Amino acid sequence: MESLLDLILMIFLLIMALAILHTRHLLAMAMLFGLYSFLMAGLFLLMDAPDVAFTEAAVGAGISTVLMIVTLAVTGIHRERPGRIHWPALFVVMLTGGLLLAGLSQLPAVGDPASPATLGVARHYVEHAAEETGVPNLVTAVLASYRGFDTLGEVVVVFTAGLGVLLLLGLDRRKPRIRKRARKEGGDSETRPAA
Repeated sequence: MESLLDLILMIFLLIMALAILHTRHLLAMAMLFGLYSFLMAGLFLLMDAPDVAFTEAAVGAGISTVLMIVTLAVTGIHRERPGRIHWPALFVVMLTGGLLLAGLSQLPAVGDPASPATLGVARHYVEHAAEETGVPNLVTAVLASYRGFDTLGEVVVVFTAGLGVLLLLGLDRRKPRIRKRARKEGGDSETRPAA
């Protein structure tokens, strides 16, 4: 049953990716990206990674989608993107995708008890996390205690990115105020009647 759900989600992800590639409207593209992230969150949840699923839902489907839509609303850009193909970018994407697919053959099987992830510090975390951190949930113990500085760094990066976007959008708001002031002073040539 679980593999059937995985297959269904993968098919929906593929359909969503193709829809993103073929759509030309920027607002529709932002919404499709949000749906794609939401489907990825569901896939992560099926893989027993609720912490990653929560992060993907909050950041990918939530904050990123809202920032893209707000950016489109504030800038007033709702036009369709150009339909031409950027060949150098396509080449780089295809090359990177090929290298990633080639690297997949070197990964251990899912759930392999002899994989490096289970032979390293994971065993120590499972056996000693509750007594060393005092946190009963293993995922929370790893994220908040063992990787506390890393988690703090991730939060700072997301906060800085959001703040940077808001500052950039705020800079665009000065232009209408300057135009309004110029109109009041009679300096805007667009509002003056032709002589």
